[in-house]
Amino acid sequence: MLVGILVGPAGLTPRAVLLDVLDKVPFVDVESGLTTRQQAILWNIRMPRVVLGVIVGAMLAVAGAAYQGVFRNPLADPYLLGVSSGAGLGATLAIVVGGAAGFAGVPVAAFAGGMLAVGATYALGRTVGGSRTEVIIILAGVAVAAFANAIQTFFMQLHDDTLRQVYSWMLGRLATDGWSDVRTVLPYVIVSVVVIMLHRRTLDVMSVGDVEASSLGINPARVRLILVCIATLGTAAVVSASGLIGFVGIVIPHAVRLLIGPGHRLLLPLSLMVGAAFLVLADVLARTVMSPAELPIGVVTAAIGAPFFLVVLRRSRGVA
Repeated sequence: MLVGILVGPAGLTPRAVLLDVLDKVPFVDVESGLTTRQQAILWNIRMPRVVLGVIVGAMLAVAGAAYQGVFRNPLADPYLLGVSSGAGLGATLAIVVGGAAGFAGVPVAAFAGGMLAVGATYALGRTVGGSRTEVIIILAGVAVAAFANAIQTFFMQLHDDTLRQVYSWMLGRLATDGWSDVRTVLPYVIVSVVVIMLHRRTLDVMSVGDVEASSLGINPARVRLILVCIATLGTAAVVSASGLIGFVGIVIPHAVRLLIGPGHRLLLPLSLMVGAAFLVLADVLARTVMSPAELPIGVVTAAIGAPFFLVVLRRSRGVA
């Protein structure tokens, strides 16, 4: 977080930033030495962006670990059940219907689209049924995602004048207008992370299979429904604010698992912290690599995450 706050042309120093943070503590009065302009940059631009990066990275990493545990699938990620496609469709509709003015409604439309897509996935999966529930749900997610992508492409072709805005959102960004995005997504993320953490031992039991978990007094279908819904809730919330940022939810849990093993008691909290740090540092690269221009953060996470994921898969071959 300190790196994310300091990097840039504003001339902030670690000592001045820490003193200014202390100055905001009640009954503490210290002089940071920052100018009014520097304080405005710190509290209205840098700090909200870094905090949003922490929230988004932490949520995507924890959701990825939860998905991989509940589906016993090392390739599962927070976008598995159509969240990204549904959110992308919702954002596209908001932009093409409202034009430039409609961009303000993108977060709400993306959140609604992501939740509706997952609802459709679960409804389709339950309708088909079958003994291997997790496989059916994953396949239903693929079908729903393909359908949402087709509709999104159709509207993008009809309104090609909005392609720039649509792709800008789809490639991810952490640019914020103050603290509004942080205040909006934080309650959803807190609820999601707390519920997932409370199920960390249950996820360890689920890893042995549904039959064995049932014999130990756990209802796999109920646990799967709870964790999928709550992880999707947090994912849809952060996606609505940041756009689609890939590889965080699939790479970070894998990397942490290689270091500390598959136990969710440590895997979940460490994935949360590493995911937060990874996304903040990726945002620093996005801001500085082509300065003064800014790369979409989704491009940076893909450039780092894709090769790293290939290395992880090679090292873990035969382990999963």
